[in-house]
Amino acid sequence: MTSSQGLHLKTYVFLLFMVTFGPLGDVFLADGMKTVGALSVQDPASLFHFFARTFASGTVWLGVILLLAFFISYTLLLSWADFSFVQPASSLSYVIVALLGHFFLREYVSPLRWMGIALLCLGVLIVGNTPPRTTERV
Repeated sequence: MTSSQGLHLKTYVFLLFMVTFGPLGDVFLADGMKTVGALSVQDPASLFHFFARTFASGTVWLGVILLLAFFISYTLLLSWADFSFVQPASSLSYVIVALLGHFFLREYVSPLRWMGIALLCLGVLIVGNTPPRTTERV
């Protein structure tokens, strides 16, 4: 395997990690916070109970861990691929967020939003056909 093939494989594997971990983390965090409930800032005791419920929620922690895995994947990916490639390609996660929000969180996703997501996917296809790295290392 040549260096270029290794870069492409590594890049696409970490893009897959990003596109998976980010949306899952967002959805688990949203679900956990909906379970915790809204913050009531009436007195310091209610603030304490809100944070106690939040830190005791396994769903919130799972969301945080998945978002941390997303951030690590994103950071590593940016160390060898161009930002102008990584950011548009990672927008594929919007599709996953919409699907998870619709099916897992039972949220309504309007047709206009679906059209916007489809337009983003078209852009991802265009960006995906460009090289991940266009600059030379010094």
